[in-house]
Amino acid sequence: MLKPAFEDFIHYLIVERGVTDNTLKSYQRDLKNYMYYLERARRKSVWNEIGRADIIGFLYKLKEEGKSPATIARAISSIRSFHHFLIREQLVEHDASIHIETPKKEQKLPATLTSQDVEALLTIDGNTPLMIRNKAMLELMYATGLRVSELVGLKVGDLHLTMGFLRCMGKGSKERIVPLGDVAKKAMDDYLQDARPSLVKRKEDKNALFVNQHGRPLSRQGFWKILKGIAREAGIRKTITPHTLRHSFATHLLENGADLRSVQEMLGHSDISTTQIYTHITKTRLKDIYQSYHPRA
Repeated sequence: MLKPAFEDFIHYLIVERGVTDNTLKSYQRDLKNYMYYLERARRKSVWNEIGRADIIGFLYKLKEEGKSPATIARAISSIRSFHHFLIREQLVEHDASIHIETPKKEQKLPATLTSQDVEALLTIDGNTPLMIRNKAMLELMYATGLRVSELVGLKVGDLHLTMGFLRCMGKGSKERIVPLGDVAKKAMDDYLQDARPSLVKRKEDKNALFVNQHGRPLSRQGFWKILKGIAREAGIRKTITPHTLRHSFATHLLENGADLRSVQEMLGHSDISTTQIYTHITKTRLKDIYQSYHPRA
């Protein structure tokens, strides 16, 4: 029977590893499919009988079903973890998952906005406190490439307009300093002088830089809702998320000659390979421009 060892592994994940619910469900889904294949297609009932060919057969089945490389890679990870568990618990004599190669994941290029899209998005006319706040947030996002969690987590003391920079806490509680352009500085100064005081008036929390209409710190969901509304009014039909502004920030910097290391620093990437995705975008755009405008393309 294959099931008892599977149940022991699930218990181990819950009690000893303390995995999240989503991770647990992924393991359960992958390994149940794996066991079903072994029992029905390979007629196996003992884990010690399972070999490399059985695993490869299961992976081919996933591929024939049209599963993505990411789904297959996740299944391989689940199978490897399970077979390592079987070895550790001395339930098998050999690790059948050794030398199973993980397929390369498809590299999806992030969506970005054109310069015209950005111009349309940032053209916010109006002098109400919320409109001034919205313009300041979008100008700041595009000027700095902040993540939305970093934006809504900013405190008033993190902003240094006179010196032209802000301080933010990124992933892993890593602090970084990001420069501000003149346009973003002007929008932030307008917000601090003409809008924020009326929004936080008589409110307890006066530390958050960006607040909602009730004077409370703005949430990520709140910003996303604001962004979608502004994009719709600007006539932008592309699907826009807060991360789209971050992607556009990095892409436009590289297109205009910024070096990769500087962009890495401003984005707060610990590994430059993460930043290199944006070089693929710029190469793709150059190719499109060549195809469109070269007389012999």
